Amino acid sequence: MSRTGLTTADRERGVPAEVARPARRRRRRDSPADRRRRRVLGAAVALVLVVAAGWAVWASPLLAVQTVRVDGATTLTAEQVRTAAGVQEGTPLLRVDTDAAAARVARLPQVADVTVTRGWPRSVVVTVVERRPVAVVERAGTRSLVDRDGVPFDTVTGEVPDGVVPLDVATPGPDDPATRAALGALVSLPADVRGRVTGVQATTGEDVTLALADGTTVVWGGADGADTKAAALVALLDQVASGVIEPATTIDVSSPRAVVLR
Repeated sequence: MSRTGLTTADRERGVPAEVARPARRRRRRDSPADRRRRRVLGAAVALVLVVAAGWAVWASPLLAVQTVRVDGATTLTAEQVRTAAGVQEGTPLLRVDTDAAAARVARLPQVADVTVTRGWPRSVVVTVVERRPVAVVERAGTRSLVDRDGVPFDTVTGEVPDGVVPLDVATPGPDDPATRAALGALVSLPADVRGRVTGVQATTGEDVTLALADGTTVVWGGADGADTKAAALVALLDQVASGVIEPATTIDVSSPRAVVLR
């Protein structure tokens, strides 16, 4: 190519240099109207994406409940818990009222605590903590299991679970001082000693007595110092078992630092 920009072929054809030389393009500067249009278009696209995302989360079957998983249930069946929760399959996860579902499950007498959570992308998880029976009370011919807080939560017609002790109080319940004191005595005992208890009785919160399988009566007294009383009773029973001291018909640990055997 020559300095004029013509090739030999161009010169032979007589093509003017002005025609042969490539034209330079000038970049067109955006006008304010162009910029406004781009902003409007970008905002419209963003809005469409937000609406689509909102629909996918709030109404789409893509993130809807397919399973309701139950954890922690032992005496209750998973189906009983699911029915109480009332979470319908196909409900978008974001629209599941977990607090309301938990409140419904909490109405089951056997449930001490419950949490309901979303398990993204397609499940709801119901975790329950069931009440554990400590004692059994009988009223009007009906026997009811009672947990450590004094809440009657289930009836029983046959054998009671292992470690469950008959409770004799006038008005069993979580607000009854006699119930609370008696149950406090039971739960403070180690499992092997509690297994030897055949009954617990109280007329007030200050006169708890325990009956042992060998016929020994334990005068417990009030609810204060339950752990200290339990330790004193365990030590005395060990001494009796080893022959260090003679068996007694009554062991009074109501003042654990001055235990009395009779």
